[in-house]
Amino acid sequence: MSAALVAAVSASSLLLQYLLLLGLTRDNVGAALGTLRFFSYFTILSNLGVSAVCVAALCGAGGFFARPRVRGAIALYIGVTGLIYVLILRHLWQPQGLQWWADTGLHYAAPVLYIGWWLLTVPHGRLNLRDAAAWLLFPLLYLIAVLLRGAWLGEYPYPFIDAGQLGYAGMALNAAGMLLVFLMLGGILLALDRRLAQR
Repeated sequence: MSAALVAAVSASSLLLQYLLLLGLTRDNVGAALGTLRFFSYFTILSNLGVSAVCVAALCGAGGFFARPRVRGAIALYIGVTGLIYVLILRHLWQPQGLQWWADTGLHYAAPVLYIGWWLLTVPHGRLNLRDAAAWLLFPLLYLIAVLLRGAWLGEYPYPFIDAGQLGYAGMALNAAGMLLVFLMLGGILLALDRRLAQR
């Protein structure tokens, strides 16, 4: 599995999605708010992480994006992105044309390719329970940011965290369910990391 392929798929899908979103928002909310809306999706943020990690690997660079904890975190985040889309979100719309290509790249191809790359080419045996616990910080910060943005603009990126429609009690219940997904998938990734290290 090539880091170049993973980076190319993720980055090109991000660019295409951004251009499509700008085209939809330019004449109503404007480019600035459209850009804010773009970066409000967990899908976008997880794919940015995929691109950053794979570009760093291609360049042979050390630093933040070369750390085992960060590479594992991105595997978790992009895995949750794909899983939630398949189980919950894909039934809500039918993308066509260029939007289908962006949607497929971000939600299907990038998760499968990155997790395959992480499993097959990244050194294993360097993760522990503290890393898995630290992985939960970003989703929690994301949820706080989304709620603040929703209180300000009255819009939410995903229906299952739409406090305006669900109320804060319903949103909190869904958020707890999402936390469980992160915990379970994080535990699976940690177990895989240990098993692959033994081999």
